[in-house]
Amino acid sequence: MEDLMKGMTLGAVARVVKGIYTGPEEQKKSELSAITIDSRQVEKDGLFVAIKGARVDGNTFIPGAYGDGALCCMSTEPAKDTARPYIQVESCEQALKDMAEFYRSELTIPVVGITGSVGKTTTKEMIAAVLSQKYDTLKTLGNFNNEIGLPLTIFRIREHHQAAVLEMGISDFGEMTRLAKVAKPDICVITNIGQCHLENLGTRDGILKAKTEIFTYLKPEGKAVLNGNDDKLCTLDRDSRISAPVFYGITEDQNDHRTQEGSTPAVYADHCESMGLAGSRFMLHTGEGEISVTVPAPGRHMISNALAAAAVGIQLGLTPEQIKTGIESYEPVGGHGHIIQTEDMTIMDDCYNANPVSMKAGLDVLHEVEDSRTVAVMGDMFELGDEEAKMHYEVGQYAARKGISLIISIGSLAQNYEKGIEEICQSEGYTGRHLWFADLDAFLEKGLPEIRKGDAVLVKASHAMHFEKIVKALQA
Repeated sequence: MEDLMKGMTLGAVARVVKGIYTGPEEQKKSELSAITIDSRQVEKDGLFVAIKGARVDGNTFIPGAYGDGALCCMSTEPAKDTARPYIQVESCEQALKDMAEFYRSELTIPVVGITGSVGKTTTKEMIAAVLSQKYDTLKTLGNFNNEIGLPLTIFRIREHHQAAVLEMGISDFGEMTRLAKVAKPDICVITNIGQCHLENLGTRDGILKAKTEIFTYLKPEGKAVLNGNDDKLCTLDRDSRISAPVFYGITEDQNDHRTQEGSTPAVYADHCESMGLAGSRFMLHTGEGEISVTVPAPGRHMISNALAAAAVGIQLGLTPEQIKTGIESYEPVGGHGHIIQTEDMTIMDDCYNANPVSMKAGLDVLHEVEDSRTVAVMGDMFELGDEEAKMHYEVGQYAARKGISLIISIGSLAQNYEKGIEEICQSEGYTGRHLWFADLDAFLEKGLPEIRKGDAVLVKASHAMHFEKIVKALQA
């Protein structure tokens, strides 16, 4: 069967996870068809890994997994049915990483690993859209970018795939090293060094240190693709872990640090033109020539994401024409700058996550809207550390300075948006309306009617605020 996981026999799996195998000896030569931790996704001849979580114990689903066709189950508990293939391990979470690392070592396709403070998912989607013009490309689905999600993504790679694009997200030191050990990317992309996870990482220099752990397992011939408009990433041309990094950037950008240092990025954009919510046009320059490209998603930051995709495409042998086609075929995913046009209003669904950089980028896009009242619905931004109040305050100021017609703040930290807005009201004469609600329920009950027919609405907050409920309510 072509869909089997080549080389992933039960014997090999038991060996790499240092597990205790019980069951028929002859079954140890059988290859797995899939690996899952979700009993609802068990496939015939697959492996079910029974993780014991805070709310659900996967061990309770083992009998059902066998009933649904699982070839083998894995758990930290001893086997109850020794007649069926079973592997006992010390840690299911570690076993997932060990299995994925082994499976990855058997693959010969190029693997692109993507990290950064902002834009990982969008850049992943953009790179996959570009590479798909030449290669059968697998990409991370949803938010499967952590120490459980990354292995599960790698397990989806099959023989027909010709490239893989893996998103890699972290929140603490050492985490990226563990992810890189599993993924071993051939090309490492870092989108930027922003203000995320400051609770654990402290400063932007701490974030830089943590993110660049991705280079730990980069082969000597591997490539680092870096944002030349980021002041921290520009220092990495002196990093001994990488040779000849490939920089990309917008050369017209006032923050173009590569140009300031007297060198032009290998892949760059100029003559950038905003088309409002329809996207942007720019001239793409590569070592293979130049070509006019349209990004079908709004915001200057989307040009940067497209440039990252172009830089990866050049590394993997795509032509400028193929890159252009890939970028122009990009489709935003829900919660990541997704524009929803209803009969009554335009909704910018950007509620998957938020930090000061991405919040300001969203406000920039909203500011470009013409012929509509602009409404920003902004919630708490989490994991910002000791400066969280100040950062919310500054975003509030930024929103007011952009002249947003109605600014709605939701959450305890969001009270600091209000303070920033009030400061601009007094010092710079901001005349827009601004409202604060203690929580999501209070807004849905009393604030929703404030949004009117014809409005252009930005909905943005950290994921734990569950602002997807607002997006749904606006479409009702």
